[in-house]
Amino acid sequence: MESQEDPDMSDSVSDCTEPRSAVTEADVEALVRGICFKTGPPRTLGVELEWIVHELRRPQLPVAPERLDAAYAALRTVPLRSALTVEPGGQLELSSAPAASLMECIGSVSADLDAVRALLREAGLGLRGYGHDPWSPPTRYLHEPRYDAMESYLDRAGPEGRAMMCSSASVQVCLDAGHEEPGPLGHGRRWWLAHHLGAVLVAAFAHSPMAHGRATGWRSTRQYLWAAMDPGRSSAPPLDGDPRRTWARHVLDAPVMCIRADSGPWQVPEAMSFREWTRSGTPPDRGDLDYHVSTLFPPVRPRGYLELRMIDAQPGDDGWIVPLAVTAALFDDPEAAEIAYRTVKPLAEHGRSLPAPCNPLWIEAARQGLADPELHEAAVICFAAAAEALPRLGATAEVQNAVAEFTDRYVARGRCPADDLLLQLHGKDLRT
Repeated sequence: MESQEDPDMSDSVSDCTEPRSAVTEADVEALVRGICFKTGPPRTLGVELEWIVHELRRPQLPVAPERLDAAYAALRTVPLRSALTVEPGGQLELSSAPAASLMECIGSVSADLDAVRALLREAGLGLRGYGHDPWSPPTRYLHEPRYDAMESYLDRAGPEGRAMMCSSASVQVCLDAGHEEPGPLGHGRRWWLAHHLGAVLVAAFAHSPMAHGRATGWRSTRQYLWAAMDPGRSSAPPLDGDPRRTWARHVLDAPVMCIRADSGPWQVPEAMSFREWTRSGTPPDRGDLDYHVSTLFPPVRPRGYLELRMIDAQPGDDGWIVPLAVTAALFDDPEAAEIAYRTVKPLAEHGRSLPAPCNPLWIEAARQGLADPELHEAAVICFAAAAEALPRLGATAEVQNAVAEFTDRYVARGRCPADDLLLQLHGKDLRT
């Protein structure tokens, strides 16, 4: 697995000043096939954590841009193992280095978060794990040509894209693609599993039921935004063929969001696929291809490893550890992976052969969470399998207890973290 740094939204995207060498349609297929699915035994693990930055004294108020400027300038002087980047709305992201084990990943990121929180605390700021900002409207913090172009493109389809850019946050788990050969840890099985188990993860970890201080009607408003904003960009490819071939076709047929420029505004084309661009008189180069792939937002993105993008940011300082541990167990432990595969296989019928996240299964997961009976039943079985697998992955008693407590509080009761926020909204005591 390579670096987990995510270039699609963060301020880490390289510029376009490298020498140009046009890529053809055949080049794109070869590059995508060779780069996006690098197979081998699952050995490494990563996580990308996005956070809403808030005022410690009045967390419902947005942080002034000048305060964010000062805090982020100070944070860039702190030595971290994780890559620190900033999202368009000012959300903070930490992307771990590839780790050789679950506990190495948790230990490294936890240490980085301690350092980040300590510095932010001195500035009167803190981090909150919401899948979508419950109170503040989407406001762009970063003003650069790529974000101007992105906003212009996404606004064509409606307000969902701007909200996704500026108000959402997630826990993204990064897993090796898996063996070339078939089996529970084979890349074909893991690709399929990610798209069906993904709905269970959406439901279990939904934590974004509010926007503008009101309930939205969705347990995961963040997932709703991804499904609604631009299906050609946020949908998965078909799962009925070789993953490399279907992903390469998806990349070629996806609309181009913007064309980079060395200076001045970036062009936002009208309804041009990347395939059409390669056939034009001014074809793209390799840098354009890399950037295009980074502007595709499917729930599972192959980047040499599998980037699972469907989990909302979680409550509490250490809430992110539970989805990381559960996901790692269900993919990297062969016994748990086999149980998860058998458990979610019947759910595939409810997707009606439509791509995630725009099929009925994923929509129900985002709307109902674990209140949906079938998703609840699947989550109970999968979390039990993960709990049995965690000792085999070397998880400490503390991590195992965190998963057990989450299971007791939410999964066993058909609840998710979003339900706590809804109770708070209506003034209910969460202890009852």
